[in-house]
Amino acid sequence: MQGEIAGDGLDVFENEPDVPSELIALDNVVLSPHRAVHTEETLMSLVELVMGNLEASPPPNKPLLSAVILDG
Repeated sequence: MQGEIAGDGLDVFENEPDVPSELIALDNVVLSPHRAVHTEETLMSLVELVMGNLEASPPPNKPLLSAVILDG
């Protein structure tokens, strides 16, 4: 068994929420929904970030706390 992975736990998938059937068929893989943001602390931080961005919107034309930068 040298060089093999015995098992894996995954909670992030490329095309969420569609999990590849190949992963579902494996008996050495545990799959769970991505829920890292679902804690009281992270939800409150998200609320503060959204409120800060709304308060920065024109007017008063302050820089956004989490500006979206588009490539290209």
